[in-house]
Amino acid sequence: MASSAATHKLEFDVEINASPQQFHDMWANKPHHMHHTCNDKIQGCDLHEGEWGKVGTVVIWSYVHDGKAKKAKEVVEAVDPDKNSITFRVIEGDLMEEYKSFVATIQVSPKIGGSGSVVHWTLEYEKLHQGIEHPQTLQQFLKDVSKDIDAHLTKPN
Repeated sequence: MASSAATHKLEFDVEINASPQQFHDMWANKPHHMHHTCNDKIQGCDLHEGEWGKVGTVVIWSYVHDGKAKKAKEVVEAVDPDKNSITFRVIEGDLMEEYKSFVATIQVSPKIGGSGSVVHWTLEYEKLHQGIEHPQTLQQFLKDVSKDIDAHLTKPN
């Protein structure tokens, strides 16, 4: 019997220089361009079903994490352009070997008292068993990807 103790939440922030709209647009509408921004980490994002930026869309990510090529099939659960947020639920792939469920929410807000933005990541997951590690290396991976996307979005033309 599963207990609520098996469900976890990991939240963290990444400060970036890009606007909330620019960063959100990359995740919601142009994830297939991400391999141009951080090709050492993300090899591709393919549209499997639906339309970019729409709830119910299914995408397949190819990425390198912990030195290994991995895949994740995700469904877009929520998109809110007004709040610059998007939520992905992993439905197939390498993460499902360790987690019963895995949901990532990205919300980008203007930085208070300065230019740029704060990317707030929320990872909600249920481990298959207590021997599974918390996704600390995935947290660092997402921080690095966020910084790479920011560098791409803010580089001079």
